[in-house]
Amino acid sequence: MIAIILREGGTTVVVDWMRATAASLALVLIVPPTAMAEDRSIERVKREKRIASCIAEASQGREWLLKTLWALRDQEGGWVGAEVANRDGSHDLGPLQVNSWWVPHFAKLMGRPETNVRRWLTHDACFNVQAARWIFLSGLRRTRSYWKAVGVYHSPTPWRQRNYAASFASKLQRRLVVRQDNQRSARPTTMDRNQSDQP
Repeated sequence: MIAIILREGGTTVVVDWMRATAASLALVLIVPPTAMAEDRSIERVKREKRIASCIAEASQGREWLLKTLWALRDQEGGWVGAEVANRDGSHDLGPLQVNSWWVPHFAKLMGRPETNVRRWLTHDACFNVQAARWIFLSGLRRTRSYWKAVGVYHSPTPWRQRNYAASFASKLQRRLVVRQDNQRSARPTTMDRNQSDQP
């Protein structure tokens, strides 16, 4: 017997490690892999709903900004907890992949420690989306061009801005097409209207 001794509040508990491990293994074997995959899928859906809620809140009812933030989300493809390393030593953080280059700037604006700001950008979906909104709108004010602001969101380098804006445009177009298709399918057809008039 391999024993693990746990001491808590003056009480000593001896746990038979082999039996505890066997029980844990049995539990894992009883739970089918599909159930675990479903749990992960449910969690992913919850996280995506949270991000969607944050995007809706950040757009403040402006449809063009809502579409922009969604297209940035599609383009960046991040997730809560993401810290993706870049070649220059920076990291792209969270769902909208806000570059860590922004951390000192936001920390100064907010009067908060950089470690807090980085953690929020990485792990708080709404903070990340609001930061992305601020970066985009700041670029829009500075450049006075929607497409340049999209490029500036990604990089200060002009050729990278152009490439990013082109890729973003295709994501935005897909978003618009899907949304229009959904709106069309939600509208009643002539036949639907005629049938709804009948008793």
